[in-house]
Amino acid sequence: MITKRIIPCLDVKNGRVVKGVNFAGLQDMADPVEMARYYNAAGADELVFYDITASVEGRGIFTDILRKVASEIFIPLTVGGGINTLEDFDRVLKCGADKVSVNSGAIKNPGLIHAAAQKYGNQCVVLSTDIKRVDGKFMLFTKGGRENTGIDALAWIVEGVKQGAGELVINSIDTDGVKNGFDLALLDAVAKRINVPIIASGGAGKIEDFAALFTHPGIDAGLAASIFHTKQVDITALKKYLRTQGVEMRV
Repeated sequence: MITKRIIPCLDVKNGRVVKGVNFAGLQDMADPVEMARYYNAAGADELVFYDITASVEGRGIFTDILRKVASEIFIPLTVGGGINTLEDFDRVLKCGADKVSVNSGAIKNPGLIHAAAQKYGNQCVVLSTDIKRVDGKFMLFTKGGRENTGIDALAWIVEGVKQGAGELVINSIDTDGVKNGFDLALLDAVAKRINVPIIASGGAGKIEDFAALFTHPGIDAGLAASIFHTKQVDITALKKYLRTQGVEMRV
């Protein structure tokens, strides 16, 4: 049986880790390098680093901080934010990332997924999506969850996998930061349509939320931020608990 993964997420703005609710009201949390070091020691399976304002501000990712983060950890690192070209992929990979997460850049240029998968391999290309219900439909949002693209999110995901995305991050804006559990209806709808690993994001509030998540087929990993940052949930304790629930974990 394939082990499930627990992945903390560092949302970085102006060189600091921040966290909000429903993508709004961002609060300063910590230094990303210190936090990366902590998670590397705390039993995280991977780490995600998002430069959350790079796309909105139309600039490249903070490579100096990224290099420092990559040098502190020995677990796989996925990096996103302001990834618009193959050169952006190249730059981030040279800083020490193992995988590159693309979101707004792929919406602007869908050919980017295919080109990156051809050059770096499917396993390197992570398609990240910010999804919100609008009139009962799952719609794709961009610019940090502020702008409705008008694109059907499920159709977009299917196309992204067809183009070569080797992994998906499915982030529910409806549940982000609310801590009432993952958006299982959305995740089930995605899992029915594709066959690549799915990382669920948005909504984790307690250890039981992860147990509920992993009863759903097709979900490979749970991603969270504030509950790990504030030490509300300890990763090692979470993994031990999940094993008692019959979830295969690397402890």
